[in-house]
Amino acid sequence: MRQPDIEIYLKEDFLDELNGWLEQHVGRVDLGPWSGTTRRGTLHGDAAIPLMIVRKAAGKWASIWFESEATPWATDLDCARAVAAGINREVRCSIGGWEEAQGEADADRWYKVTTEGEEEFTWALKP
Repeated sequence: MRQPDIEIYLKEDFLDELNGWLEQHVGRVDLGPWSGTTRRGTLHGDAAIPLMIVRKAAGKWASIWFESEATPWATDLDCARAVAAGINREVRCSIGGWEEAQGEADADRWYKVTTEGEEEFTWALKP
């Protein structure tokens, strides 16, 4: 089932590699200036997709949020697999949608995705 938006996490050191890969394989990336730890822009592929990058969203990990269901990927995991293979870096994503009613335990369940595959783990994100 296609998710309404896509969010992945990547170590901040590799954001330039991600942008280069997106430009080469998906479409032009237009990013505005940083406003604190947030940068907004648009990914121009088959559709214009709003994009937001949040530095230090989880320690050294940045959140990359594609705010559209019109992405090339159906799920966060599909995106994480493509990016991990494309830039040869670990990418993290939620195991699926999460709602507050599910409780905090499910909110901590994530995938680590590398070129070798993926594994589920518990990521205790600190505020």
